[in-house]
Amino acid sequence: MLEHDPQTADGENGQDAPATGLDAVNQQLAAAYPELSPQLKLAAGYVLEHPVEIAFQSIRKSAGAARVTASTLVRLAKRLGFDSYEQFREVFQSAVQAGPVELSGRASDLRTLASQTDDQVFLDVGDAAFDNIGRLFTADNQARVRDAARLLLEAEKIAVVGFRDTFACAYHFAYVGRIAMPNVQLIRGQEGGLLTELAPFGENDVVVAFGFEPYCAETVRALDIARAGETKAIVITDTLRSPLVPGATMTFTVANATPHFFPSILSAITLIEVLLAECVAFGPDGLVDNVARFESRMRAMGAYVSNE
Repeated sequence: MLEHDPQTADGENGQDAPATGLDAVNQQLAAAYPELSPQLKLAAGYVLEHPVEIAFQSIRKSAGAARVTASTLVRLAKRLGFDSYEQFREVFQSAVQAGPVELSGRASDLRTLASQTDDQVFLDVGDAAFDNIGRLFTADNQARVRDAARLLLEAEKIAVVGFRDTFACAYHFAYVGRIAMPNVQLIRGQEGGLLTELAPFGENDVVVAFGFEPYCAETVRALDIARAGETKAIVITDTLRSPLVPGATMTFTVANATPHFFPSILSAITLIEVLLAECVAFGPDGLVDNVARFESRMRAMGAYVSNE
C-alpha cells in the first residue's frame, strides 16, 4: 500500500488538538475526511463506522479490517492530536463501556431460544436489532441527547424532515412530539412545496432530519434550504460521511444493520423516543398539560375504543 510521508498535510505538521470525547473525535474525523490521503480515508471510515471494534480490538486487527497498515492508524490518531494510538483508543473505550449489558444478555437469550428452531432469519434479525439499540445507549450519547432536547425546547418552531424509507421516522417524531409541543411541524414536500414549507423557519428554529443510505435528494435539499435560513439542524443518519452532516448543529449516527433488504429504522425510532422523553421530563410543566389535554380531547371525540 502507498503511504504518504507523516510530515505531509496528513501528518503531524497538520496535527489538531486532541478531542476529549467520542463525539468530538467523530466530528474531527468528519471535518478532516475530505482532505485525508486515500489510506487515511480508509482508516477514518473504519473508525467512524466501527467504534466498538476500535475500542477493543488490537491495532493490528483493526488495521487489517480497515485494509491499512497499523502505522496508518497511528498517523490518524496523531493527525487528530493524540500522542499515541492507545490514547486515541481510550476515548472509544470510555464511550462504549457504558453500553447496556442487559441488551447483550437478552440477545444471548434470543439466540438460545431461536437456536431451538431452524429459522435463522428470525435469529439474525433479532441479533441485529439488539446490537443496533445497544450501540445507541452509550455515555457519550446520553449527554448529547440532553443537549439536543435543550435545543428543541429552546426552538420557536421545529420542522421534521424524512423522505421515503425515513418518512416513518419523521412522521413518528412529528405526531408524538406535537402532542407535547404544538410547535412541531412535519415537512411533506409534496407537489414541489418544500421551499414554501421551510421558508418560515429561521435562526430561532430547529429542523430535525432523518436519512440513511441511499440518501434522498429531497432531504439534502431541505437541509440546504434550512441552512440558508440559518435554521439549526439536528441530523439523524448512519455515518458521519453522510451528505446530511455538513452544517448540522448536532449529528446522531445510529446503527441500522439488518439482514433485511432495507436499512433498519429501529435505532432511529428508539432515539426519537429518548429525545421526546427528555423534552417532556426536563421541559416546562406546560408540556405535561399539553399531553393531558390531547388525551382528554381524543377521548371526548371518541378516538379511542374501550377494552371494557
